[in-house]
Amino acid sequence: MSRGLWSRETVALMLIASCLPMTLSWLWFGGLLELAELSLTLLAVSMWHIVFMLLRAQPPSLSAVTTAIAIAMLAPEELGVFRMVLGISFGVVMGELVFGGWGRNVVNPATVTLSFLGFGFPSFVWPIFDEPVAWAVLPAALIGMATGAMPAAVVLGATIFGAIAFMWGGLSEPVIMVAGIVLVLVVADPVTSAATTLGRWINGGLYAALTTLFAVGWAGAAPVQIAVAAALLSSLAAPLLDETALAIWVGRRRRRHGRS
Repeated sequence: MSRGLWSRETVALMLIASCLPMTLSWLWFGGLLELAELSLTLLAVSMWHIVFMLLRAQPPSLSAVTTAIAIAMLAPEELGVFRMVLGISFGVVMGELVFGGWGRNVVNPATVTLSFLGFGFPSFVWPIFDEPVAWAVLPAALIGMATGAMPAAVVLGATIFGAIAFMWGGLSEPVIMVAGIVLVLVVADPVTSAATTLGRWINGGLYAALTTLFAVGWAGAAPVQIAVAAALLSSLAAPLLDETALAIWVGRRRRRHGRS
């Protein structure tokens, strides 16, 4: 991804543009408190990018901005500076930078950070979003899919399965609103989601299915907690989904050409 217009950083820039409607809406309703949270998160993420830039002589990536946005929006509230920086340090380093940076990581660093914060500090309250922030998911997803920065099959697979689950009563309105935000921020990451077309459809459907399962069976869990857990497990399953999709494709080709 280093030739022509579409470089790694171009994709990262398109992801930032996709997140802008949701981020601006969130900042509008959150005010200075949310702006301070985003500033702290961006500072901590950028710090680790600079550290690894100096260690490996690699330029930092604009993906740090999307990671910071996801963490700032979804992290438990009132953690304080120390806990927040500790969680960001673990998630960004172990989830991305030790693998060589964005584009080589297996799990989205924001997902790792949020999972660490959730398990490490379970007494803190997860955020609740205003309805306009949830509606801002629609332009964010459309921009991401139109520019090709977000895999459309992942977004559509999750949307279709989630809509079915919502109509059958498996997902409440608060959960499906938050699930859409998490879908755009971390699940539709072009690096950590499935790479094959069939794998991407299943990836999106799996995320929605896990969200539904947790919403029904996880008593007392907050909507963000449910969606983040589903995002983590669905991203870990992405390589297996690609292997399954490739095995199906190979099997079809062998039958088509009469090979055993």
